[in-house]
Amino acid sequence: MALRVGVIGGGQLARMMIAPAVELGLDIRVLAESEGMSAQLAATAVGDYRDLDTVRAFAKDVDVVTFDHEHVPQDVLRALVADGVAVHPGPDALQYAQDKLVMRARLAELGVPQPDWAPIANADELQAFLDDHGGRAVVKTPRGGYDGKGVRVVRAAEDAADWFAQTAEDESLLVEELVSFRRELAQQVARRPSGQITAYPVVETVQRDGVCAEVFAPAPGAAERLMRVAEGIGRQIAEGLGVTGMLAVELFETDDERVLVNELAMRPHNSGHWSQDGAVTGQFEQHLRAVSDLPLGDPTPRARWAAMVNILGGPADGAFEDRFEAAMSEHPDAKIHTYGKDARPGRKVGHVNAAGDDLDDVVYTARAAAAHFA
Repeated sequence: MALRVGVIGGGQLARMMIAPAVELGLDIRVLAESEGMSAQLAATAVGDYRDLDTVRAFAKDVDVVTFDHEHVPQDVLRALVADGVAVHPGPDALQYAQDKLVMRARLAELGVPQPDWAPIANADELQAFLDDHGGRAVVKTPRGGYDGKGVRVVRAAEDAADWFAQTAEDESLLVEELVSFRRELAQQVARRPSGQITAYPVVETVQRDGVCAEVFAPAPGAAERLMRVAEGIGRQIAEGLGVTGMLAVELFETDDERVLVNELAMRPHNSGHWSQDGAVTGQFEQHLRAVSDLPLGDPTPRARWAAMVNILGGPADGAFEDRFEAAMSEHPDAKIHTYGKDARPGRKVGHVNAAGDDLDDVVYTARAAAAHFA
């Protein structure tokens, strides 16, 4: 009988696991939050991922559980493990992607390079941090933020007054130094439960309004030392936190040539979409291999360069179908991926990949094809 992989969350990441699961001979099943989600083709259940009974019922019919997102509560995850369910990544690892304060403390224990940071419970503590860091800092909500949500640049303690008012007495916000960086990078590694690890090349990511807009692989102009350091950080975190599956480490390359860890994601990640068409083994296949404890695939790029451009918002009239013919005709070497989502300003509704030997040509192709869906 085929190995049954259950994915909690019905978004685009689960959707993009479907094709490689079929190719690997895996039986993929999805617990979607609602009807009609991106991964509806494999949705065998619809329900609340925060409800233990719902998740238990779903997990009963699969051999391994993995995730489209990191938001499943710890008590639910630990109950599954107590039931004997294989959960990858497990709750002990996933807690570091769920809570940024817990992550920062653990990375400090591992000696991983990261920005200066502190937990802050009130305006006085924030002001003290600002005074020690040039009058500017980044405040983050420890849990639940993504795509720029839950992140705020502050210049005075009152800039976070509303967040303090909403924070429980026994909880804290996270404050970090405002890093002067040259660019943002991302390092992806995959690790299977038996310990095998493999790494993709470090990539450059471009953010717009807190959302990843473009990715260039490998990071243009990256020196051999930078690539070794980034890969070393990824491997150290994967092993130190016990991650199983795909791990994305978001990085800052600073003006003084340091590399600092920004955030973590323990699942396929936007920074790795290029690998679907640009690597021997794409991140979605690799994640399935890893959580199923199968031998990992080759992450080597198929071409010298690859680029990914997100389709953000989508056509104003919502009609994707009318755009495909022109995009495909004009850019036959572009790979277009859409998520089955309705158009909405700022929403990730698809992406375009391109690969080749000339970086300028590759980037132009991806951008021009994506522009048809604006």
